[in-house]
Amino acid sequence: MKKILVIDDESWLREMIRLALEQQGYEVLEAADSVEGAAKAREALPDLILCDVNMGRADAGYTTLAKLREDAATAAIPFILMTGMADSAGMRQAMELGADDYLPKPFKVEELYAALNARLRKAQTVRQDAERKLSTLRTQISMMMPHEMRTPLNGIISNAELLATSAATLGTEVIAEMGEEISQSGQRLERLIENFLFCARLEIVATDPESVVALRSAKMLQPAAVVQAAAAAQAELVGRVNDLVLELADMPLPMAEEYFKKIVSELVQNAFKFSEAGSPVRVTLRTVGAEVEFSVQDRGRGISVEHIRRVDAYVQFERKMKDEQGLGLGLAIVKKLAELHGGRLIITSTKEAGTTVTVKLPKL
Repeated sequence: MKKILVIDDESWLREMIRLALEQQGYEVLEAADSVEGAAKAREALPDLILCDVNMGRADAGYTTLAKLREDAATAAIPFILMTGMADSAGMRQAMELGADDYLPKPFKVEELYAALNARLRKAQTVRQDAERKLSTLRTQISMMMPHEMRTPLNGIISNAELLATSAATLGTEVIAEMGEEISQSGQRLERLIENFLFCARLEIVATDPESVVALRSAKMLQPAAVVQAAAAAQAELVGRVNDLVLELADMPLPMAEEYFKKIVSELVQNAFKFSEAGSPVRVTLRTVGAEVEFSVQDRGRGISVEHIRRVDAYVQFERKMKDEQGLGLGLAIVKKLAELHGGRLIITSTKEAGTTVTVKLPKL
């Protein structure tokens, strides 16, 4: 059953629309103003929104539209504006903000049905296109995974074969080195598989509105402790505990601990990987206005503007130059997690001077 959200300050009109749409088998939600409408849209993630332009003030509908288009979870919901004062300037403004249609009042029930059906059909087409892209992503994964797995597997297999055939002639020190190489290769392979599965899970969640709602219902009261533990663990792994600088303030955060820990680990690990030992890696957690900001700053080699624009799954920065391990999923995972929680990822970088990666999330 398709879910329609009707936002209008006139109760009689909401009632009329609700009765008309329920006769066609739609589930109808109602809101009396812009604030209530935006909140219900984020909570329920309807299949389509009908919104009046004038509710208390002349631009209330435009404000609602702009807010919802800025949120990754609601940005793609079809949005139809209703107004009794339709003019070319208002229609142009609505379309510039991302409205899908403009329904002049008064309108006939048949016109309402036609507008809804047209937009829902278009939304279905968009969804099918997204599913095709997901299918393409799966194909890319299946083609790339064997290649990416081969390097750590070669390290494991070659060292294991030497141990099996020549252990009696190898010294204790050599055996210990080979064991360490096997361990490191195994850890690389484990992280590769973990990130691959994590990214695939997020892609599936992103296509299911109910899963997005469930994702956003989680909260963390003391994220500073999570940051401290996860960042310290990454610093210890690379022997750079003294390079880690923490500036942490505690505040409630709209994210499950598992996902926030993943963000922290990926960003801090990247900062250490792409900067030299002895240079600081600064990790900050703070509140800025209506947002919570988590940022990681290094003084490493930096990222080019072109590569910043290409932050996506399976895009790895300067692979040919640096020959780093893995699929380059870290930043893509962080970006997806931020967007699914109503936030965003910002990267600022200067070549050979360092990079700052910031995740901004709405404050509880």
